[in-house]
Amino acid sequence: MKYSQWIGILAAITLVIACFIPWTYHPDVQKDFTGFFSENNQYGKPGKFFIGFALVSSVFFLIPRVWAKRWNLLFTALIVAFAIRCFLVFTGCYHGICPEKKAGIWLMLGSAILMLLMAVFPDTKLPEEKKND
Repeated sequence: MKYSQWIGILAAITLVIACFIPWTYHPDVQKDFTGFFSENNQYGKPGKFFIGFALVSSVFFLIPRVWAKRWNLLFTALIVAFAIRCFLVFTGCYHGICPEKKAGIWLMLGSAILMLLMAVFPDTKLPEEKKND
């Protein structure tokens, strides 16, 4: 894809922004949870992980080498795996109470998947092989 690097970087920026937007509303404590806040820090701070890995992934999107594209595939796959884990943890029902899903959780999951798709289809020119006649 022609613009895969720039779309991947834009998705990484969106992922970081999504960490600050409310992910879920929990009616029992009457609070919104984000990537940096959960009641008594029960779910941790996944925003730290996402910011670090999105930064590294953005650097790999900018490097026009095959090894960088391969490492980026690993990093974005880890981001998607952690995003799925966060989605399940933050939106899971407990004690008969189901939290309300907010826009931030969908934005986080969607941008992580978009980053992986852009890493799968990088815009890299491979050197042509020389023929020995």
